[in-house]
Amino acid sequence: MHSLPMQPLNLKVDSVALSFGDRYILRDVYLDCKQGEIVGLLGRNGCGKSCLLKIIFGTLTPQYKYVSINDQYIRRGFIDTRIAYLPQHNYLPRGMRVDQLARTLVAEKHWDEFAASPAYIMHGQKQTDKLSGGELRQLEMLMILYSNADFILLDEPFTHVSPVQSDVFKQQLRKAAKTKGIIVTDHQYYNIVDVSDRIILIDNGYTRHLSDPEELVRYGYLSRM
Repeated sequence: MHSLPMQPLNLKVDSVALSFGDRYILRDVYLDCKQGEIVGLLGRNGCGKSCLLKIIFGTLTPQYKYVSINDQYIRRGFIDTRIAYLPQHNYLPRGMRVDQLARTLVAEKHWDEFAASPAYIMHGQKQTDKLSGGELRQLEMLMILYSNADFILLDEPFTHVSPVQSDVFKQQLRKAAKTKGIIVTDHQYYNIVDVSDRIILIDNGYTRHLSDPEELVRYGYLSRM
């Protein structure tokens, strides 16, 4: 059974500023995520949620950012093995067998647990292009969750996923969060509200740390809960 270290790691993202021309997307953005919690990131389409995850991972360069793990500066998250990222689009190569890909992505210490998952048992011998969108998305997320990374960034993990699969996803996220920190965003806000320990709303370029999901109505993200 895995457990958190004596002093859980803390990922901090501070003073993020991003603009395209004269249009500011993110202004002085701050968020943090500790091992053992799920942080939900919400906001209207085009508000910068995906941009923020890419900035943390290091694949998008803003005007300014400060990303650290336990106060150690992280220049590029994709080089640091402590951070893993699930993009909006499918990342597994087409035409390759799931089990071959899993062997390169899943941490050895997590292999038995990953291999026991129903999704892998059902589809491990198949090629990726033989899977439905939901099946592929579930396997992609599992491989990220069972990687060596301490922090997981998930961009639209519920895309192409049925309500039943969404419930399974949330169980898997909660299980992974016992040892990892997870930042997740999705346009299906109800899944984010349901699975997250904390909610952060991007509103007019700023991050608003909510103490209650009802504040999503106050800030105009929802008309009602």
